[in-house]
Formats: sequence, C-alpha cells, structure tokens
Amino acid sequence: MKYSVDTYRLYQSEKFFAHSVRIHVRMKDEIDINILDKAVNSAIRRYPYFAVRVTVDEEGGYILVPNDRKIVVLPTAEKLPMLGSSSVNEHLLFVDCSGKDIFFNISHTMCGGKGLQPWVMTNVYEYVREKYNVEPLAPEIRKPDSNLLPGETDEPAMDMLTTDDPVYKRKSVKAPVLIMDYLKGVFIPIERNPNYMVVTVNQQDLMKVAKVNDSSVLSLFLVLFARTLDRVFPDKDRVIVGETAHNPRESVGLPNTHCDFLSHVHVDYDRDSLNGDLEKLGTRTRGQIIIQTDPSVSHAEVRKLFELYEAVDKVHGLKAKRKYMSKHSLSTGKDAQHGSFIANYTGLMDWGELADYVEWFVFVIEGHFTIEISAMGDKIYVGFMQVIKTDKYINLFREELEKLGIPCTVEGPFPKRLPKHEIPLK
Repeated sequence: MKYSVDTYRLYQSEKFFAHSVRIHVRMKDEIDINILDKAVNSAIRRYPYFAVRVTVDEEGGYILVPNDRKIVVLPTAEKLPMLGSSSVNEHLLFVDCSGKDIFFNISHTMCGGKGLQPWVMTNVYEYVREKYNVEPLAPEIRKPDSNLLPGETDEPAMDMLTTDDPVYKRKSVKAPVLIMDYLKGVFIPIERNPNYMVVTVNQQDLMKVAKVNDSSVLSLFLVLFARTLDRVFPDKDRVIVGETAHNPRESVGLPNTHCDFLSHVHVDYDRDSLNGDLEKLGTRTRGQIIIQTDPSVSHAEVRKLFELYEAVDKVHGLKAKRKYMSKHSLSTGKDAQHGSFIANYTGLMDWGELADYVEWFVFVIEGHFTIEISAMGDKIYVGFMQVIKTDKYINLFREELEKLGIPCTVEGPFPKRLPKHEIPLK
C-alpha cells in the first residue's frame, strides 16, 4: 500500500451513512465547557497521529498531514459540524457537550474502538484533574506527557500477513435482515429516526451466567441477540447470522498500533437450536470466534482488504478512486457479507479511580440492530442502535436478559447524530 492505512476509508461514500464514531460519556456532574476545552487540547498532545488534516497529492490520493490548530470544543447542537471542515479547524475530530454529557467525535478512518478508548480516557482524565484538582489513580491512563507505546504509530503491511491456507473458510450464507426497518430508515424521511439506548448490567451478574454456560461477554451477547431476533424474524428464515469485528493486531506483531484493520467473524444460528441448551450455544459461539480469529483466517480476510487498498492505489485521480471504492468496498460493495445483526466488544480497560466520576460510556456508530459493548469498573454497557424509533427490540432483549436472571437498566432513546466528512473532492 502506498498510503497510510488511516486514509482509505475516506474514499467511501457517505450518501446514506456516516463513517464516523461518536463516543457518549456521561459524567456524574455537570460539564464545565471551558475546563473541557483545556483538557481536550492538553490530551491531544499524547495522540499526534489524531491531530491531522486531509489533503490530496498529485496522484489524487488522500494523505494526512499534521494539524497544529486548536481542537474545537462546542455546545451540543441539533446540527453538528462536519469532520475536516473549517468549523472544526480541519481536524478529523471534535468534542461537544451538554449537561452531564461529553461527546467525542472522530473519523472512523483513523481507528476503531481499540484505538479510540485510550484517547477518550486521556481526555476524561485531564478533565477530572482540572475540574476537581485531583490526581486519580489510574495506571492505564496515557497521560499527555507520557511516551507513545512501542509500535503505537506503526502500520500493518501486506508482508506481515501469513499466506498459509486458512483453517476455516466460510460458506456463504445469506443473512436475513430487518429489511422493512432498513427501507423505512433509509428512504422514508418521516420514519427515519436514528437513535440509541444505553443498557447497563453488573459485570458480576453477567459473568455468573457466562461462566456456567461456557461463554465470554461477547459470545453471550451474540447468543442473546440471536435469541431476540428469533422472536422477530418470520419462520421462513431458517438461519440468523451474528457478526462481530476482530482486529488482528496482536497476530501481525503490532499489539499497540492504533490502526483499525478488521476481519469479521460470522456465527450462523439455526433457528431450531436457539431455544436449546445455552451452554451448547455458548460453546459453539466461542468455538466459532476462536477458529475465525485464528491468524490464518483473519490474515486471509485482511489480505482481501489490503488488496482492495492496493487496487485503489493503482487508480489515478481522486474521483476515480472514490468511484472504485464505492463499487468494491468490502462493507458496502457487491460482494459484501453482512450479518443479521452486529455485536462488537471493545474490551475492558482499567479506568482506575477515574471510573468514580463517570456514569457510563458507549460507542455510537451507524447500523440497525447494532450493539457496541463497553466496560468500566464493575459495569458493562451496551449501546443499542436503531434507525427507526421503536421499543419492540429493546423490550425483547430485556426479556432475554431477565430470563437468565441478569437485571439491567435502560436509558434513552438518545438521538443518534453522527457527523459526516467535509474533505477535498478534487
């Protein structure tokens, strides 16, 4: 690949969906925007690879160059500024706030959850330190004056990927989806109402169930969402497909890289099996995750992604590159494989005493019946996303949790506002 891995998503069309991530952090006290502004612009010193702007080279390729202008912090408004625009000093990120809520907005091109969470934690740490004049004990927080981790800015390359035959090859299964919801949400303005809810469960309650059913946090939620959809889809759909993203950075030797390069795991649930033994479902789900995240499998999937990027490199001119990506994107192109739902888990990072100041946090992305799972302290949070406003799915999901004796609280719905990009088009 000729260009940074962090640039290629910029070629994708945002006609229907934004390629950005919005992280909603609810604090326990009202936000002081002036202190937040100071904290955000202090925290960015630790992440120079995020302080960039987009430009175009002579071949029509997107490149990222340093941007030393201020990170914009502003009150939350009905209409958000666009990433890369003059309104946010051409940065691919900005922060807004309202009441007790802080929203961190960033282009998905530069990273995913694994790269985002440390940045969010540094921002919150600096804010708490400034507002309360304390130094919370938080060993995993990357402070503004700390050194980058080894390989944090390193990028993956094709020669890091194994050429071994994958130990697993997925047979194509057409996943049933909530097609009427999608059509309403995308094409009928009066029906479109992107929103999300925040589900909170105690980690101890969830893990008690997971451990006796041979499950992890992720595998248990995959089963629970498949069971939820089993109550919605018509009988003619005999298989429900769960999908989750996997970042193989450890297996390519870059455990600390911020870059987002993903393979995807798909778990097929036969409808007849979903009301059966939970332990068997847990074992099968965990087994599918293990085998599909084997380096030979995930590397083969990432190789397809990098082959796409190399093909984009060979196309001359920005307009032609964007057209090529629109047609061949692995997520939206003609050969894209999708699940009936998506469930991603960022994993547990130690917030230390900083957790005492935070009520909850969730990642917000595009998607319908998509969940992003995060964790902090003794709690697990689920961002439950939809494109239309309905309580049907969240109520069914709560019932599935209650059947297993897992209490939860639900807050929302919150309007799902995701900023799109304003970047050079020629």
